[in-house]
This record gives sequence, structure tokens and C-alpha cells, in this order.
Amino acid sequence: MTDLRTAALMLALSTTLSVPALDGVGASAPCRAATQPTRAGDHPYVGMWVTTDGRIRHELLPNGRYDEARGARRSAYQGHYEVEGTSIRYWDDTGFTADGTFVDDNTLHHGGMVFRRE
Repeated sequence: MTDLRTAALMLALSTTLSVPALDGVGASAPCRAATQPTRAGDHPYVGMWVTTDGRIRHELLPNGRYDEARGARRSAYQGHYEVEGTSIRYWDDTGFTADGTFVDDNTLHHGGMVFRRE
């Protein structure tokens, strides 16, 4: 009887806690704020952002994806992003999340670093 209860509980949990995949890549859907974020390409921040030393290059693509190079490592991180006002939120394809703030049209603060528009 206990095995039957355990199986029923596991089935119930697996069906009630399942989250649909995002873009079919198997990632969980991100939590969204009550206000609607800006659609990809509808904000002024699309383009290449680079740290002062040039070591990190962060490209925001108009389709809502980003591609980040670190040093000689191209495409070190990739994922999708959303912009809401001057805030940006990232979801890496590996499941890592991060955020940042555009302090003006040419300056992005992200992960303790300052990026400038290239």
C-alpha cells in the first residue's frame, strides 16, 4: 500500500510542478514581473557592449538572444534576455541568471563590471 501511495504522490507532483520548456530548448520558463518587458529589438540597447579592457564582449541581438565572449573564448555564454525600462535580465542557456542596469544610452552595469557601447 505504501508503494502505491508513493507512486501516486510522485505522479501528482510531477504533473503539477512541470514547467513548459522555453523555446523548445528544455529550459524552464522564467518568472516574469507584473509589468510587461520590452520585446526584443524594441529597445535602444541592441548591439555590442564591451568592458573598458576589451576582455568581455557582450552582444545583445535584436531577436532577444545574447552572445558573450571572454578573452579569446568566443561564445563563452549564450542565452536570452529581456529589457524593462533601463533594467536587463539574462537567462543563460545553462540555467544561470543575471541582471544589469543601463545607466545611460552608452553605459551598462552588469556583474560588477562597466560595459560601454561599441
